[in-house]
Amino acid sequence: MKAARIHAYGAIDDIRIDDVPEPVVGLDDVLIRVEAAAANPMDNKLIAGYLKDFFPLAFPHVLGTDLTGTVVATGRMVATVKPGDRVIARTEPAAGGAFAELAAVPARLVVPVSPALPLKSLAGLPTAAASAWQALFEAATVQPGQSVLVHAGAGGVGSFAVQFARRAGAHVTATASAANLDLVGSLGAEAVIDYRSQDFAALLTSVDVVIDTVGGETLQRSLGIIRRGGKLVGLSAPFDTEGAKARGIDAQFLFHQSDAGRLAAVAALVTDGHLQSVIGREFALADTAEALRALSKGGSRGKTLLMP
Repeated sequence: MKAARIHAYGAIDDIRIDDVPEPVVGLDDVLIRVEAAAANPMDNKLIAGYLKDFFPLAFPHVLGTDLTGTVVATGRMVATVKPGDRVIARTEPAAGGAFAELAAVPARLVVPVSPALPLKSLAGLPTAAASAWQALFEAATVQPGQSVLVHAGAGGVGSFAVQFARRAGAHVTATASAANLDLVGSLGAEAVIDYRSQDFAALLTSVDVVIDTVGGETLQRSLGIIRRGGKLVGLSAPFDTEGAKARGIDAQFLFHQSDAGRLAAVAALVTDGHLQSVIGREFALADTAEALRALSKGGSRGKTLLMP
């Protein structure tokens, strides 16, 4: 089968599309024929070695964590899915394996989905939608009536965070580029700020919750608009929380953790028509490097998919 691999830590240009043996299916594994895989910023960080202290890779390493597809075979101990089932899954970051024609994933990380939904539309859920859910409801514990600012509201995580926050009864403001203002408004944001021509820090005050996927200056300037006792959840990179605490703000960095129960809850919302998955660009597996290069430039609309 074909798979996108790296043979050492390095750069995006080091990705190879290799012919590799099909994965070995363990007793508790599910072998999935991949229909679509989603690229995430974490993929680029793994390639560069930025996360090697947390997720050391064994080389050669097949990239990718998020996938959707059809079950081909299962290990003898698997009772949750069967061949022919349509599923979504998120592998552990150090394991990878999603950017391939076939992937073997532990059954505990695999969630069956409705046959009524296009599999491609679900590929962006495992990290992006589940991260948004974790940030809002587990880290920020957002409540009805609270004010929530979502940075990069048209992005992978942001587009889901806007929808979740509005569905939870919060008053949602988001930042986006001018080209994406209408999209973010349609997802549920009551106000959308063009970050290129407007200053969110001059327009907002006493915000209850900020969900930030941008980091850097955007995160630091967000501290000035959060009320005392409010919350800031950053998902881009670890940051110093001491300055936030001095202002009476509960600030935390969130690194998404795989959880099949959370993923099943997110998938159920899509099945019921309560959640839209925004697909930005699609690439062939052979163009994995191009896809990750485009993602690294930032400003992506929705999810970037790879189609084996």
